[in-house]
Formats: sequence, structure tokens, C-alpha cells
Amino acid sequence: MNSLRWSTPDLSLTFALDDGPVRLTAVRPAAQPPADAPDLDQPLVEVTALGHGLSPSTSRHVDTVLGKRLRHVSHEVSDATLRIVQEDAETGLRVTSVFDAGAGVRAWSEASLTGPGALELTFLSSLVVGLASVDADLHCAANSWMAESRWSVRALRAEALAPIVSEGHRPVARSRYAVTSLGSWSSGEWLPVGVLVDREVPSALGWQIEHNGPWHYELGETRRGGYLLLSGPTDQEHQWSAEVTADRPFTTVPVSLVAGSDRDSVFAALTRQRRAVRRRRPIDDRKPVVYNDYMNTLLGDPTTDKLLPLIDTAADVGADYFCIDAGWYAEGDWWNTVGAWRPSTTRFPNGLAEVLDRIRSRGMVPGLWLEPEVIGVRSPIAQELPDDALLTRRGVRVAESGRYLLDLRNAAAREHLDSTVDRLIREFGVGFFKFDNNTMTGPGTDKGGTSLGHGLLEHNRALLDWLDGVQARHPELLIENCASGAMRMDYAMLSRLHLQSTSDQEHPLLYAPITAAAPAAVLPEQAGHWAYPISGSTREQFTFALVNGIPGRLYLSGHLNRMTPAELDLVRSALSAHRAVLEDLDSLEPAWPLGLPAWDDEWIALCLNGPAASYLTVWHRAPGPSTITLPLPQAEIEPHFPSDLAGWSFSQTGDSLTVTTSAPEPSARVLRLTRTT
Repeated sequence: MNSLRWSTPDLSLTFALDDGPVRLTAVRPAAQPPADAPDLDQPLVEVTALGHGLSPSTSRHVDTVLGKRLRHVSHEVSDATLRIVQEDAETGLRVTSVFDAGAGVRAWSEASLTGPGALELTFLSSLVVGLASVDADLHCAANSWMAESRWSVRALRAEALAPIVSEGHRPVARSRYAVTSLGSWSSGEWLPVGVLVDREVPSALGWQIEHNGPWHYELGETRRGGYLLLSGPTDQEHQWSAEVTADRPFTTVPVSLVAGSDRDSVFAALTRQRRAVRRRRPIDDRKPVVYNDYMNTLLGDPTTDKLLPLIDTAADVGADYFCIDAGWYAEGDWWNTVGAWRPSTTRFPNGLAEVLDRIRSRGMVPGLWLEPEVIGVRSPIAQELPDDALLTRRGVRVAESGRYLLDLRNAAAREHLDSTVDRLIREFGVGFFKFDNNTMTGPGTDKGGTSLGHGLLEHNRALLDWLDGVQARHPELLIENCASGAMRMDYAMLSRLHLQSTSDQEHPLLYAPITAAAPAAVLPEQAGHWAYPISGSTREQFTFALVNGIPGRLYLSGHLNRMTPAELDLVRSALSAHRAVLEDLDSLEPAWPLGLPAWDDEWIALCLNGPAASYLTVWHRAPGPSTITLPLPQAEIEPHFPSDLAGWSFSQTGDSLTVTTSAPEPSARVLRLTRTT
């Protein structure tokens, strides 16, 4: 068997090149010594088309007839890119597997025909990795509104893939463990991220699917091992198909792959890979503290009288940006009247400019909430826009929850959004948008004769192109990515946008596991955690709410204008502590001394590790005294927030840190750890 080895700074890949289809047989950290790759039988590419399905028939996306018939034609190697070309002689299908070097690799597939005719694809993998063993633990995360980033661990062999191989009876199980996201919320049910940790050897793989729409991944067993398959939309799961010809190619959604020795090393590698795929601009170096009036405060009911005192106190405590959230355009109900994006005259009798001028006069940058992709059924714009500007099925407008949905492949839809954004920036000096998305598309649109899934894929890609255009015209603009909290938390969006809302959760105790788990899916410097202290609550409750925002991007809210001087001083102290974290945030990598948090864990711990110092955040969510021991190397410990450790104590023995709280109620602390060796 001939082999091809190719490496990135962090990752080494080994491919089998012989008289069968190309196979990816080993993925290792680049620092690991080379070793003979196992002789695995899983093809690098799986693909189906009308007339060319599976053998044997299963629900899995492996054992495809075309995938087995692909043969290596050529490959091109450079320091930054690897391209492997395979063809099927019978159909003329050509598939190029592309690997782009980052910290790990970013990979996708490109399909076309070498000659005349057409082929209707019904599935094409972005990447398939051969696994030496399926005796591994899978880390994956359920995700839903106000209950985001709920990680769990499954023993793949014991819980998902039944072992049926024995002497004299050797069929391979046709079961799979599959995770699928539907519709336009890429993280509406599951995060597009996973980690697989081998149970026998120190080896682990991590991946993310970088698409702002439907995706699919699955794991299963093969005769000589197993496989990990990553893809965008499929026919079976998403009603997707697309015709390819010699002149009309198709490219899959990109995915990223990393490797390590254990769970935390893989999540650290994913963090480095996200930094590699992020399209940074000069404005991204600015990490403002944003005040937003929504959470536990105005809740979509802004007026001049309510906003002015909030603006003054937000400036007084040190906020840099002030964002007016939903409702600023609405004369009544803000939900199904969206679309025109003209300021309300009843909410702002002297005009919205009066409020935005106050924001600027207090030294802050004004921001507005916008839900650009929807048109309320009661909005006058709904009748002005043609049907072609909206997603349709069989010629009928898709309507969900009182909204129509713009089709951003359409010039009129894009002109409407471009003119809206440009006008708000020009007229009001807006420097920040919170782009929300609260309405699902369903399976997609069949406009133009496409499959439903392909219509949605084209729309999703057009949305990314529209965002690129907005940022090219307005390089000083910062944009938050939001979709009912974190229902579209993926690195198609986050490779472009600045800040990610990690939840709409309104209870500080429930926000703690969301904050702690977020760095498994999003960069710490992009993870916008709400901090909404409540005036009149106890000092520990007030502190707990602020701690939630510190290990990431603190997203401030709450009725600051109702707070006592002592409460405002504590907010100022939290912002000061947060700004110290911000100085290092672009270089910090996450680790979880107590494991990724479960939704109901009593103790939660997140460590953001840097070259010289780390920030350890510890939450205790039950009342009364308690003690926990964390496996952490020796370090010098100092309180970071709050500035004293009243009610908490710490002791070190070897590589263990014992934490004790005597607080009679739930409490949280942020520590700064400096290595002593």
C-alpha cells in the first residue's frame, strides 16, 4: 500500500493510495512520532446520486457505490493546501478533496463531471475519516433556547454500536450514531461540534461543521475499524439534491478537523483552529463592553424615558457601546411588524436621534437590534416586496410565527437589506448591530426548480455573501450574531461576525453552565455572556450574575439606574476585572478541571489557560458550605473578582486545588493563577 503524509502546524494526515478508493487512515498531532497507519477500508469520499445508491442498503451514508468506484487520479501538495483528485470511470464523476492548513485542517469536497451529461447528486460527504477503533467516548452537546451547550459523554461502543462480530459470524453491524441539524438554525438542537476520545490509547479527534444551515455527522463500524463522516445537507435528512455537470460543479460545506491526546487538548486545538479560520479585521482588535437593554430589563419595550437613565448609568460604570434591543421600530407589538426598520414615533416623541445622540455624548458607540432576514406579515414591506424576494414552496410564501423569510439570492431582498443597514448607519451613526434570527425556514425553498434543501443551501451561502458585503462597505461596524440566543452558533457565521450571544437564559444560576461550556463551541473572545445583576439582590447573588460574564465577553444588562452606589461600584469592579481578562483573551485556551458541566451540576469550573497566567472561574450552585478538589498544577492564586475571597478558601497539595465555600447561598469566584514552576 502506497501512502501519502501531509501535515499542518498541529496535525498530520496519512492517506492510503492503492488500486482502491483513497482512504484517510490516520490523523495524529504533528508533534507525535510517525507510525505505520492501519490498513483501514473506509473511503475518503462517500457520494450517492440518482441511480447510484448504497450496497448494502442502510440508513448510513457509507458503502456508497460511487464512493467505492472512485480512483486516485492525482494530488497536489503545498505547505498550505492538499488537493486529492479521484474519478469514477463509468459516470465521469470527478471529486476533489481539499484540505486547507490551519491549526488543524479545513476540508471540503468539490464535484463535477469530466465529460457530457449530468448527474443528480443526493449526497456528498465533506470528509470521511477512517477510525482504527470504535471503542471510544463521544462528547457532543444538545442545544436549545435558554438551555444551550448541554454537553454529555456517550460510550460509542456500549451505547450506540452493537458488537456483533464473532468467529464464524462476521457481518458488520449496519447501525450508526448520527447527529443531524435541520432547517436554518445550525445549532437549534445540537452543536455542530464533537470530540471522540479513544478509550484504550491516548488519542482523540475533534471536529466542527462550518455551515449556517443543515448538517449531519455520523459514526459507525466497518469491517476493519470504523468511520467518522461529516457533511452538510443530505437528501435523506434534508431533502437536498443538486445536479452537477462539467460546467456546473458543486462544493460541499467546509468542516474542520483536529487531533490531540485527550479531551481538553482537542478542545484547545479546536480553539486554535477557530482562530485560524476567523476572518479578522482591524476593528476586531477592539473588544468593547456592550450594554444591551433587553435581558431582565426592558425586554423589547424601549422608550426615550426608559433609555436615557440607563444610558447615563451605563456610561458611568464604563460601558463602551450601548445597544437598543428589539422594539425600537414598533408602534405596538414588535414581533410581526418587523421589516421596515423605521423608528417608532410614539416610543421616541423627539425622534430616535435624541437617544442615540445621548449615547454618543456619553462617550459610547450606539447600536441597534435588527432581525434582517424576516418580514413581519403585518409589515407594509410584506406587500411591497415581490414573492421572488421571499422563500417560497410551490409558489407560496413560507410563513412561520407571523413572519415571511427573505431569500437573499434575490436582488430585491438584498437591496432592501443593504439600503436598511446603510441608512441606519448614515442617519444615526450606528456602529454596532445585534443581528437576530428568531424564525426557522423549514426544509427550504424549491424556487427555480431546485430541491428544497439546495434552495436553502444557496440562501444560506447568499446570507454569508451579504454579510461580507456589509462589512466591506462598513469596516468600522461590529456585528453580534444571535438567533434566539445561540440557535445559529457556527463558524460559517462566526468566521465573519464579532460577538456571539451564548444564550437568552434569564436566570443567573442557569447561565453558569452555559458560560462554562461555551468555549467548547465558540472562541472565548467571541462568547458574549449576559451579566444582568439585579438591584436589591444579596451581594452573592449580585456577584454571581456578574461572574457569568467575565470569562468571555461580558454583555452587560440590568436596571443600572435603580442600583445603589455600592452595587454600581461592584459593577465597575467586575468590568475592571473583565478588561484585564480581555487583554489576554485572544491567546487563552479552555480546560475543564471538573469536566464539561452537566446542566444540574452543583460545582462547575472553567479554566482559561494562557502562556504565563490562567483565569479559573468556579461556581457553586447549591446553598450552604461545600468543598471540591480540582486537578490543577501548582500555581500562585490571587482573587480576580471579587477582589476579596470572603467566604471562600483554597489550599494546594501537589497537583490538586481544594476549594471550600462557606457561603450560605450559591456563589462564584474568578481567580488568577500564575504558574510557580
